[in-house]
Amino acid sequence: MNRGNSSNWVHWSYATRTGTSASMDFLTVGIAMTPLLLWARCDVCSRSPSSSRPFHRAAASPREASEWAVDRCGSGERDAIAHAKTAQERCQFSVMRPTRRAGVTRRVENRSVAQTVMARGSTPTADDLEWEVGLLAKVGYCIGPSFSANGDRVAFISDISGIPQAWAVGVEGGWPDRVSALEDQVVGLEWSPRGDRIALVVAPGGGLNTQIYVVRPNGSDLRRLTPGGKENNAFSRWSADGRTLFITSSRDDPSHWDAFAVDLESGAWSEPIARTRGIARIHDDTASSVLLFRVLARGDSDMYLVDRRTPLETRLTPHDGQAQYWEGRLRDGWMLCGTNAERERNAFARIPIDGSGRVDILAERDDAELEQIAYTDDRGRAALVWNVAGRSELEVMDLSTGARTGIAVPAEGIAGPTWSRDGRRLAFVASGPSVGPPDIWIVDEIGRTARRLTRSPHPGVDLSRLVVPRLEHFVAADGLQLSGWLYVPRTFVAPGPVVLSFHGGPEAQERPSFNRTYEALLSRGIAVFAPNVRGSSGFGKAFVHLDDREKRFDGVRDIAACVDHVVQIGVADPTRIGITGGSYGGYMTMAGITEFPERFAAAVCVCGIVNFRTFFQKTEPWMAAISKSEYGDPDEGDLLDRLSPIHRMDRVRTPTLVLHGANDTNCPVVEAEQMVDEIGRRGVPVELVLFPDEGHGFLKTANRVRAAVETVRWFERHLG
Repeated sequence: MNRGNSSNWVHWSYATRTGTSASMDFLTVGIAMTPLLLWARCDVCSRSPSSSRPFHRAAASPREASEWAVDRCGSGERDAIAHAKTAQERCQFSVMRPTRRAGVTRRVENRSVAQTVMARGSTPTADDLEWEVGLLAKVGYCIGPSFSANGDRVAFISDISGIPQAWAVGVEGGWPDRVSALEDQVVGLEWSPRGDRIALVVAPGGGLNTQIYVVRPNGSDLRRLTPGGKENNAFSRWSADGRTLFITSSRDDPSHWDAFAVDLESGAWSEPIARTRGIARIHDDTASSVLLFRVLARGDSDMYLVDRRTPLETRLTPHDGQAQYWEGRLRDGWMLCGTNAERERNAFARIPIDGSGRVDILAERDDAELEQIAYTDDRGRAALVWNVAGRSELEVMDLSTGARTGIAVPAEGIAGPTWSRDGRRLAFVASGPSVGPPDIWIVDEIGRTARRLTRSPHPGVDLSRLVVPRLEHFVAADGLQLSGWLYVPRTFVAPGPVVLSFHGGPEAQERPSFNRTYEALLSRGIAVFAPNVRGSSGFGKAFVHLDDREKRFDGVRDIAACVDHVVQIGVADPTRIGITGGSYGGYMTMAGITEFPERFAAAVCVCGIVNFRTFFQKTEPWMAAISKSEYGDPDEGDLLDRLSPIHRMDRVRTPTLVLHGANDTNCPVVEAEQMVDEIGRRGVPVELVLFPDEGHGFLKTANRVRAAVETVRWFERHLG
């Protein structure tokens, strides 16, 4: 280890609980008073500071504290690490200081140590919870398939190395080759039409400031094409000839994304193809024009045909009110796309490129919403993925005849459909309780059964024993029909402990899926209810807008309806109910414990919002701009204050665990800090675990393991 970077090994965090000792995975540091008073002990070699070394001293900073703690181990840093490797354990250093208030613990996750945790021998340790939950949380995934130019290989993203990276495998299967070996997470990729490059989307430290790279399929000649700073970038597509990448970026103005063409060989950026006040993406291109997707407000989008030689833009989708248009492609004077314009449910349509806005529906269903489209390169066929009450159904449509052929899917959910360049093969990702974690499947010929291409590792986990949820229907306080997925442990004794889990978005949807944290809770005898309250997608346009602005109070009231339902059906012990959620689900968690404090015995908030004013001030400017239609305008009245749980924290009685990525610029870490400070100030147990190498969510395996372990441990402790 490099002493100059020792905090990467023994990370520090903030704590203000008097007498709290650090677990093996954390260096705990207090911040309530200065100076810091330190002590250190190596749990492997049992060495303590000798009498010739002071038991405590002042430290000027957390970094100094961590370096001092490592130095105080009698064996020194290198020997301490050797001890850790030999015993397959870690040295534990605890650093505390006197506190001025009880109840708050802040910790920063140790990336390297967390990886060591699960590197123990084949026999579980005394800490069965960490062992059992860790196995479930380490189950891997393979996502984002992209065919090579000749269709003989498939590139994809997998976390089998511990960090999501790019891999490639032969189309018939076999052992994959690793394409990238970056320190940061790969979150997207696409193989060039020429076959000589793969575009990579990389998230530095897990943040939203994603950067675009290109690399040869053998992993050589890796180059970054984007500036590499705090700007947000998105990969749109390759040009048809594979010589240009279309990128959208906030490079010039953080309040919006402009569209650019980037030359592959020189790396030169064009002038903005189109400037926009919202979010732009290039969906298709010809020699003279590009098809531009543009979002100015959440739930409302448009498509434009942009002349590449002049500033001329033709709005193809004029409409009144809110409507969405997505996955557009050009074909014979028409634009093909998905839309909910003038209808409740998403359908497949075509729109003339003359700007008249006429919508011709090509495929629709009364019982389902269209959610994904994938086109062959020649626009001859389209793969359509339908959302049927949360489960996926797949069909292929011949765009010349309109004929639709159903394709049997192997799991409850599928995503990321993509065609080989010749239009022969179709790949997609399938996951759910019936098959386990996300893996890539291939249909070799339309009409044939899909076969599995990848097999994500799941050592120690019997996928045949995954819990299949049941769909529950219930009624909100105002009579609105709601639903949710109920996961019950195999040996559950009802009524018992139940955790309510709220999805993010808020325009997202709970689906029957493979969820590592759910399975970890279930393995410990805790049931999970994952509801779709108003504002969720998948139930039509009206439903998804039922929580906009002032209507959000109705969405918060749905939390109580969820509690009532699990109690009334006899599953939940009303004294043993927990609540959790990530992102917007984190907001719902905080709203739940402030609006209904007597209903929840424990809470876990993941990357959530507690104060809409600071959210708008600190989030990415483009995110703030498009979110006014959803949450309210900071410059208009007091709605944001009335919606923010921060102003009702005096009502909190629920022990709360807060998990957050330090590089989160969607829901910035200031949200977590406010939660912890306000709850702890009132003497309620609260802990913060901060992940220094993650953003809005946890992608690295070690961090995912730690988040799951801490979540399950918290609920097990407080739900009994």
